[in-house]
Amino acid sequence: MAPNHTQRIGDLMTTARSQPVARPGSFGRSRSVRARLAALLAAGALALSLVGAATPATLAASGTYRNPLLPVVPGDGVVESCADPTVIEGQEGEGLWYLYCTADPLNDDDRNADGGFIFRQIPTMTSTDLVNWTYVGEAFAGNRPVYATPNAGLWAPEIVYFAETGLYHLYYTVTETTLPGGGSAIGVATSDGPTGPWTHSPSPAVAPHGADCCGPDSRRWVFDPEVLRTAGGDYLYYGSYFGGLSVRRLEGNGLTTDPASQTNVAIANKFEGAEVEYRDGWYYLFASATDCCRGPLTGYVVMVGRSHSPLGPFIDQEGVALNDNEDAADPTDGRAGGTPVIAQNGNRWIGTGHNTVFTDHAGQWWTIYHAVDVNDPYFAGATGFTKRPALMDAIDWVDGWPVLNGGSGPSDTPQQAPAAQPGDTTNHQLQLDRPDLPGVAIAALTDTFSGTSLNDDWSWIREPAAGTWELADGTFRMDTQAADLFEGSNNASVLVEDAPAGNYVVETKVRLSVPPEGCCFNYVQAGLVVMANDDEFVKLAHVSIWNTRQTEFGKEVAPNAAGYPRYGNTVVGPPGEWTWLRIVKETSGEHSPTGIYGGKERYTAYTSHDGVTWSHGGTWTHHLGDDARIGLVAMGGSGFEAEFDYVRVSRLRQ
Repeated sequence: MAPNHTQRIGDLMTTARSQPVARPGSFGRSRSVRARLAALLAAGALALSLVGAATPATLAASGTYRNPLLPVVPGDGVVESCADPTVIEGQEGEGLWYLYCTADPLNDDDRNADGGFIFRQIPTMTSTDLVNWTYVGEAFAGNRPVYATPNAGLWAPEIVYFAETGLYHLYYTVTETTLPGGGSAIGVATSDGPTGPWTHSPSPAVAPHGADCCGPDSRRWVFDPEVLRTAGGDYLYYGSYFGGLSVRRLEGNGLTTDPASQTNVAIANKFEGAEVEYRDGWYYLFASATDCCRGPLTGYVVMVGRSHSPLGPFIDQEGVALNDNEDAADPTDGRAGGTPVIAQNGNRWIGTGHNTVFTDHAGQWWTIYHAVDVNDPYFAGATGFTKRPALMDAIDWVDGWPVLNGGSGPSDTPQQAPAAQPGDTTNHQLQLDRPDLPGVAIAALTDTFSGTSLNDDWSWIREPAAGTWELADGTFRMDTQAADLFEGSNNASVLVEDAPAGNYVVETKVRLSVPPEGCCFNYVQAGLVVMANDDEFVKLAHVSIWNTRQTEFGKEVAPNAAGYPRYGNTVVGPPGEWTWLRIVKETSGEHSPTGIYGGKERYTAYTSHDGVTWSHGGTWTHHLGDDARIGLVAMGGSGFEAEFDYVRVSRLRQ
């Protein structure tokens, strides 16, 4: 792997997975929670504002709520980070819901006497309305399973009630074990109540084992449990980038799995955080992609596919499977699918991922997931430790597919509250978001490459050598370069033209000659950029990453505060032999995220297999300015060719 790409998609050595104790959550407010609350009380403003937003209690009383969910810690502030959430309604007739999170500090002030952060082992919260939550303790305070190392992290809980035994099962990731060969595992603990006390099973539900790619002595990332109960049996899904996502039969009263029953359901090096739900004859696999924990440049995204079987194959909205089915007759496995369903939309929430899904008492679907506040990405005094508060939003169903808030994405305004108790109703109604569509073409900036020379509007940044590019057969062809645009490596050639003022849509159709499957051609890519300079741009490209082919939508910023990242990425729909790429630029009336990562320019990515049906990806905000340029790149490694069929620039349809 090229050293300048150590944080790109599919990086098996990502910082998020390198810490044995704490899965990077986040650290970073300049004032303590208690100090802020005291100031608000003194100002008489608590009824209207909590950490700069209306209080959940006030909004819930009026039938609405506002993100984030901030569970109250009795006498000690609020829970500011709740990564990898899972939720369940209790069976005790008390009308309580329960929320569980990955091991993390509760907030900036959750520290020991030496000033170090306290990692709460599966924080647990309760609520009667799914809006106002109260912290009631940690599931495993000082109590790890016998096979865990003393400093193992306990991540990504999954809670399930087994009516036949009257027991709750809490599944979780154990990041490091003392079992032969070491490695991670899926643990399980049981209790007759949703807040414990919990009894760990003496052996894991899924023991450490090798990844299919790398032999039995490798140590697959056995992370992120998800349990599905069906009339035909119970299933446990698990896995992450190194090894992909798999499912096994869950046996032994929910305490063991059968390795022989294992089926792979999502390609390695693309997904983690499985969540599976059944609706109207379909099983829907939600899975998270890219890096969870890049602070203010986190591009985590939830993607979806569906199947008539809990074992898959899970197919996305463009008809592409999420898994590498290892069928030699199918030469396109590396271009694995996934339709974005929870993606950042240009407000303050980025890195939206690792979700749980449930229905309320009115039958409305909801999801709780974690995100990153771009204005407050880290725990205080710990730059690099990403804080991930919990968000809740409605899932709507359109033509058999889930969409978040009618397609408008993560909310940062008051929303209608769920129906949390029997007899309750919700006022949530489906309101479809207006799609971004190209309008009137800007002829001077549109090129079908039908001539024998480039139009005068084009120019080169670092013109490539003669013979490495040409116009032929109505396409612009360019050899991929052993060069890049990535942080300090700015030696790639870029064919550019001036971007228009105002709102616009830029689109291209590209074919990259990298084989559709196989490892490794890291990080050969071809696609679009919109750039102010080599260090400030957004980029949408078909890129080869390990065994996968993905469409990466990246953002780079110039060097800034110490410890802050410069590059982050999200992904959109799967590439094809030809891949249509579209970036929509829109200037918002309000200045959403502010500061060095701020700017009111919103850049949204779309991809397509046919130029007709488009996958709607995430949005980056940037401040590229009036002198921005549109560009084409073919870079990341030599030996291949990119063909661009056209570049089309249009006004954004109003």
